[in-house]
Amino acid sequence: MAEPLERIQCQWCQSMNEKTALTCRACGAGLDIRNLVSESGWREVPRIKDMTQFQFSSSTCQVEGEIVPVAEINLGGGDSIFFEHHIMLWKDDNVPLSLLQLSGGIKRAFAGMPFLISVATGPGRIAFSRDATGELVVLPLHPGMELDVREHAFLLASHQINYSFLRVKGLTNILFGGQGMFMDRFVTTNTPGLLILHGYGNVFERKLKAGESIMVEPGAFLYKDSSVTMQVEFQKLGAGFFGGTNMSLARMTGPGRVGIQSMYVHHHTE
Repeated sequence: MAEPLERIQCQWCQSMNEKTALTCRACGAGLDIRNLVSESGWREVPRIKDMTQFQFSSSTCQVEGEIVPVAEINLGGGDSIFFEHHIMLWKDDNVPLSLLQLSGGIKRAFAGMPFLISVATGPGRIAFSRDATGELVVLPLHPGMELDVREHAFLLASHQINYSFLRVKGLTNILFGGQGMFMDRFVTTNTPGLLILHGYGNVFERKLKAGESIMVEPGAFLYKDSSVTMQVEFQKLGAGFFGGTNMSLARMTGPGRVGIQSMYVHHHTE
């Protein structure tokens, strides 16, 4: 009788791996690196090492570069991924592209947001980059998960994930006026999928307990579990000749994960 195979769990995505593996087969995180957590509870998102490869469905992803990282996908037959069309870097000639049918895309068009979501179908290779410094956040989504992501952060998602978007009114950065921001929503049902985001600078994640809340500057917000509620609040910063100044903040209340980025680039839509 064969002995059971010893396995090790990835501290980032909770996937199980062979004990001899150095990186997680589902997200590329190093298995020999302990969680780096600050005293306030923020955990560093694992930086994927150059040329690390991981798997999803019948496809693979290899992360290339560290300053402006590239996600190169080797799509298996029958697999497909969707993405904002302007972030594609290159593709094999035989990889067909099509458009994802969306409802309500005209709202994004009027707001100046990308509203064309492209689909690439395997077999073949295709690569993506946000053309910006930062790091890739690899998020394998297990069945029954729902994640909200700020605009301009979505890199790609596998076809098993359902995609929609919503507008959050009043959530603006203190330095810029506006009518709010969009969030992309990614949902899995009975099948796991892969979601990859781009975060400016470094990315950190914190798990909030039920009822626990923190105040986040809107420019820092990157993603959250749908179970985390987000409420816009305005804090008055003293009084002055012109009546003082207000700061807009987002109150995040658990339970669930919240991801933030240490650097933010203001886009013309904001």
